[in-house]
Amino acid sequence: MSYKEQQTLDREKIAKSFGLASQSYDVSARLQRFSGKHLMPWLPKQNDLTVLDLGAGTGFFTDLLASSYTQVIGLDFSKDMLSFAQATRDKSIHWIEADAHKIPLQDNSIDFIYSNLVIQWCEPLDVAINEMLRVLKPGGLIIFTTLMDGTLHELKSSWKQVDDDQHVIDFKTEEELAQLFNHDGARVIEHKCQDIVLEYQNVIHLARELKGLGANHLPQKRNRGLSGKDKWFAMIKHYQDFLEPSGIYPATYRLYSGLVVKVNS
Repeated sequence: MSYKEQQTLDREKIAKSFGLASQSYDVSARLQRFSGKHLMPWLPKQNDLTVLDLGAGTGFFTDLLASSYTQVIGLDFSKDMLSFAQATRDKSIHWIEADAHKIPLQDNSIDFIYSNLVIQWCEPLDVAINEMLRVLKPGGLIIFTTLMDGTLHELKSSWKQVDDDQHVIDFKTEEELAQLFNHDGARVIEHKCQDIVLEYQNVIHLARELKGLGANHLPQKRNRGLSGKDKWFAMIKHYQDFLEPSGIYPATYRLYSGLVVKVNS
């Protein structure tokens, strides 16, 4: 199998994973709610704009965008997510089932792109960024959040003491994101980095929420079966090193919020 074919297969698996999570996604998406609302101050005040919600998911924020802007397009590669969104969101929204690596929109047709916790799933990311810039009008904006290296470090550290397999996705560093977005065609005009710590009753609670977010696709994982019971309990024991005095299990999400402008060409 070629590298390109493997990437296509990986994206199809991610889409299926998110699709299976569509009915429970809005219940377990605490982080998405926080990060999405965190972007609201950056949204343009002008209302007569064409907006693309890239990776719209269940359409929670697409719906909010539709209350403020003339034309809103929700794009996602999960058929089940889109079906849920179409049935529950503003009927004026135009929905597209597509991949961020091949956006079926015309060049220079979008005023701004809103993308909340999506691009960490895009591989290769530079192809997705080039597609975003292609459909943006000159001077258009990309307003986005993503997860950075350091996310879920408690879980990653706990598994590392059990085996050398991949159990947590590898996220980009702040420097890598800067290199990808700062070039001749684009410029980061503002960004923020912050740690969001969510609390869990136990490690199973954390694992279920990650699964509910569709965040369980690991392309580098060697052992495709379920982790053995002994390994699982060993990991939980190591995770207790991070246990808070109240008995709560913390999980850190390193959030990157970015405001990018397409440079006039």
